[in-house]
Amino acid sequence: MENTGSKRHQGEISTKHSKSPFDLIVNQIWRRKSFAETLPQSSGSRFFKVSENSNEAECQLGKTSLDSENEETVSKISSDELKPPDVECGSAGWEQVTEFMARLGKKPDHKSMNLNNSQLTANDAVQLAALLPNLPNLEQLDLSWNEVIGGTLKLLTNDLQHMSQLRVLVLGSCGLAERDVSALGECIQHLPNIEEIDLSWNRGLGGNLSLLTQMFNTVSKLKILKLMDCNLTADDGRALGKTLAVITRLEFLDLSMNKDVGSGLKILFRELKHVPQLQVLKLHLCGLTKVNICDLGDALEHVPGMKKLVFSCNDIGGGFEETAVHLLNFKQLQVFDVHQCSLTEDDVCALTQIIPLLPSLQVLNLALNRNLGMSVRHLISRLRFLPRLRSLIVNNCNLTKESIVELADTIPHLTELETLDLSWNKCLGGNLGELFQMLQSNTHLRVLKLCSCNLTSQDLASLVSTSCAGFLESLQKLDLTYNNIVDDQSWAMFFQEISGLKELSELDIGLRPLTHRECGLWITVLLDSLTRLPSLTELGMNNWVFSASQRDLLDAFNKDNKRNIHFAY
Repeated sequence: MENTGSKRHQGEISTKHSKSPFDLIVNQIWRRKSFAETLPQSSGSRFFKVSENSNEAECQLGKTSLDSENEETVSKISSDELKPPDVECGSAGWEQVTEFMARLGKKPDHKSMNLNNSQLTANDAVQLAALLPNLPNLEQLDLSWNEVIGGTLKLLTNDLQHMSQLRVLVLGSCGLAERDVSALGECIQHLPNIEEIDLSWNRGLGGNLSLLTQMFNTVSKLKILKLMDCNLTADDGRALGKTLAVITRLEFLDLSMNKDVGSGLKILFRELKHVPQLQVLKLHLCGLTKVNICDLGDALEHVPGMKKLVFSCNDIGGGFEETAVHLLNFKQLQVFDVHQCSLTEDDVCALTQIIPLLPSLQVLNLALNRNLGMSVRHLISRLRFLPRLRSLIVNNCNLTKESIVELADTIPHLTELETLDLSWNKCLGGNLGELFQMLQSNTHLRVLKLCSCNLTSQDLASLVSTSCAGFLESLQKLDLTYNNIVDDQSWAMFFQEISGLKELSELDIGLRPLTHRECGLWITVLLDSLTRLPSLTELGMNNWVFSASQRDLLDAFNKDNKRNIHFAY
């Protein structure tokens, strides 16, 4: 059997369509060099990030497409002529599907095909187009992170439009160009059951979105539309807004990381009345302004079922003075994310009146708003009326000592709190004891982030005391990075008494960049404590200085104790 099946496939084409235009383009594609470059992987830290928004990355991948001669040929060939040669149906056809998937290290499935990040070549794209007729019941197709798709989508859409059962189509980071968007638009009107479309990370959509949106029809069942980082323009925003009248079942819309789309969203906000079932609206880093939020205000009344609202990383300070009152309609709102939004004291005063009246709220993210002033103290005090709150993120909010006192009084009322991020608030230094005393009533806390909080040796002792008493037995992630003033004796005490954190899986004690300290006084205590932390898998110790023998001890620990802890130092 041929390893790639290439000779057999070429023979079939030669026999059945020896003189067709499709044969010409296929042969040219088959002669192209295989696309074998590995797609870049995430280089993010395995440990805690400095802030919640610090891991927003922009992906830049090299573009691959057909030669200009091939592109000209494709544009002249009709849809019927481009249709891949018929493949024998039944068991023989399924066998070809199985062989194709096995070669890519995937398992075949009649209803789902996941080729995400499979390093597809031009040859694979042609084979896939020929095999699609063997999957008439296909419901999900994911071709994400395969740049070779860009420029060749027409080969696939000619058969996709006959797959009436398709519900989910994911083409993230496929290098889609204008003609690909046009081909998808022609195809989409023939997919009556499509419910989810994800075209994220295709910057070629910018300025071309109308080629897709204008093809939606009034019987559309589309519920989820994801267009993250697609270089969308204001015109694209307006085109999408006009489309809401025909995609009335929309429940999830993500336009994040399109920094130029904001000025074109006025129409979209106005047309929200056509999508009353909308539950998730994500506009992270969309270039929104105070004016945009004011435009959105009245429209929020038309989407009472909203569960997740994300405005993060937009300069919308001052916009909630009038808009906040409209949030009262969101009795089902679970996530409210306004981190790094330049919020003002007036914004927080307005939100203080509304947020405690949102009974379903589970996640509140106010991080990186440094101009909240004393108003945040009053907001924190009223969070006690949100018993379902699971995540409170207020890192880098310039909190005051008074705010920490209010938080300590509020925590006993937050019986479901799982994540508490107080990082980059220097006022915690020397005041953590009072907060931990109130944590004794909370047994659900799983994530605690105290990065760069000016913690003292006394604060670390309070943490140890609380854990020894069994009040942090559910804690899984603990971030103590950038607290450089804690002395070596306190670190030794911390590791000696840390056994109360039975569920701890990630711990980071790294120092600030450019800071280097030796750890000789507590390294042996650390190694002993690791045997009493059975769940620990990640330990960050960046910028601590280890001798060669100490590194050998760390490297040997896993082998000697049959563990698999990742040490980052």
